[in-house]
Amino acid sequence: MLLATFPVGPLQANCYVLAKDRGTQCVIIDPGMEAMGVLTSYITDHDLTPVAVLATHGHFDHIGNAQEVGDHWEIPVYIHPEDRHLLSTPEKGMGRDMAIWYAMAVPHGITEPKRVESLTDGQTLTQASFDFHIDHAPGHSRGSVLITVRDEETSYCFCGDVVFAGSIGRTDLPGSQPDVMLTTLRDKVLAVSDDIQLHPGHGPTATMGEQRERNPYLQPRYLNH
Repeated sequence: MLLATFPVGPLQANCYVLAKDRGTQCVIIDPGMEAMGVLTSYITDHDLTPVAVLATHGHFDHIGNAQEVGDHWEIPVYIHPEDRHLLSTPEKGMGRDMAIWYAMAVPHGITEPKRVESLTDGQTLTQASFDFHIDHAPGHSRGSVLITVRDEETSYCFCGDVVFAGSIGRTDLPGSQPDVMLTTLRDKVLAVSDDIQLHPGHGPTATMGEQRERNPYLQPRYLNH
């Protein structure tokens, strides 16, 4: 299996490419700002055929190149309906200072991809010979999802900004819901099996077992406060 990680854009958001092998179909997860160049190089070098873009959520650092990537390869962009509006109006998910910066950095804004499809809670989406299980995990954003996929030996959870190695996503942004985030952590994140590899939206990977023990935001003292 091929799994490549590219930290992209000014916030170094993790963009992922997943494929069974060279010369096969692939899925792109979270093509953030400035992702197009590295994606084109990797996909060409490995003779891959993109078939879908999956978005863990709609914040600009994760979907900033979704329209360019989706339309270039003529593939659908999958996102939860609660975050779909951020594909064309990403400033609605930003704080004031970031929105000002974004208006200067991307003066013409972005548009929605030509093909947009919905991710729904409990859905199994089959793409590139993988079965992706979708869990709606709101709190950081209203449309955040956990995307879990299994191969023959390992299971992976692309968790966006829901949970990181040692931390969790912010809940002070427009569209964030602190109380809902607590429910997501208790009901969705803690339900993830210990052996699953977490691939977050920023920073290094970790296993769920490690985070269950070491992440302070997954401990009863925080979750029950």
